[in-house]
Amino acid sequence: MPLDVPAKDGRRWDLVALGEVMLRFDPGETRMHTARTFQVWEGGGEYNVARGLKRCFGLDTALVSALADNPVGRLVQDLIFQGGVDQSHVVWRKYDGVGRECRNGLNFVERGFGIRAGVGCSDRGHTAVSQLGPGDVDWAGIFDREGARWLHTGGIFCALSDTTPEVAREAMEAARRHGASVSFDLNYRESLWRAFGGHARAIAVNRSLVPLVDVLIGNEEDFSAALGFQVTGVSSQYADLDLDRFKGMIRQVVREFPHLRVVATTLRHAKSATVNDWSAICWAGGDLFDATPRPNLEILDRIGGGDSFASGLIYGLMTGRGPQWAVECGAAHGALAMTTPGDTSMATLADVERVMQGGTARVLR
Repeated sequence: MPLDVPAKDGRRWDLVALGEVMLRFDPGETRMHTARTFQVWEGGGEYNVARGLKRCFGLDTALVSALADNPVGRLVQDLIFQGGVDQSHVVWRKYDGVGRECRNGLNFVERGFGIRAGVGCSDRGHTAVSQLGPGDVDWAGIFDREGARWLHTGGIFCALSDTTPEVAREAMEAARRHGASVSFDLNYRESLWRAFGGHARAIAVNRSLVPLVDVLIGNEEDFSAALGFQVTGVSSQYADLDLDRFKGMIRQVVREFPHLRVVATTLRHAKSATVNDWSAICWAGGDLFDATPRPNLEILDRIGGGDSFASGLIYGLMTGRGPQWAVECGAAHGALAMTTPGDTSMATLADVERVMQGGTARVLR
């Protein structure tokens, strides 16, 4: 059965994202432990998708999250304003002056270069959003009174605490009751799950939520780490990647979860921090669709590439362009997002379409 995305028809939101937004500290070309200045950005796996759909693709998107009400939280708020994602459903928690009760998440990220891999160091324990529980969000207001066509959340949000999977379930059930499509990015993070039952707990939580999902997204590792599926026969070299076996894994996912309408994954081989082979696959309607491979793609900042893939894919699906166009759009948008700093995309729709059409990197005048 094809994905049946509801029309706008008076709905306020094209997509609502549920997840954490952190303040990212970027040391630029240097290292975290030697830096004296940092550029700051906002970022979060689920939020990045909503921002890409707003800024690049021009859709109406909203964020459901929580922030501690202090100057750091207001800085995150100001950065989100620039991205254009609506914040009327962000919950503001009282700050105790120290952060014992709740705080805002910080994320320090080195981009890496050549043989020096990128490094992330997050500082996000006891954040305001991790304390969200069932009943804290007015989902009836979002999906009934305001109206939304699509809900997007994922494994990062679900790994923040014992209660966040319950919030995700509450949101997904509300979305389905009102006919909205649901996407879920597996986004497995070992460091987040460690305090909440580890790998086994991650698999249990994700498997319990996937039956509520229409569009399942991940990367090569996520389907194994987050759902327990095994990809065999895959070489470490992108050129020798046995795509038939990897596609077999996707078919295995669909056999176990036959309600899924779309399953999509990025394919990346990091030859170095700054040169990656990049592509994507999408399963829909019983068929598999390959994105144009981009070997030796030059990378400035790889963080957020998968989220930009997700937003491009969702845009294609939401606008009825078909799965081949959608996976090509996602792969092109993800590739462009990794040419600029920060977690979020700075690409325009014209940029994406030019890359999809095989445009070169000649100067545009």
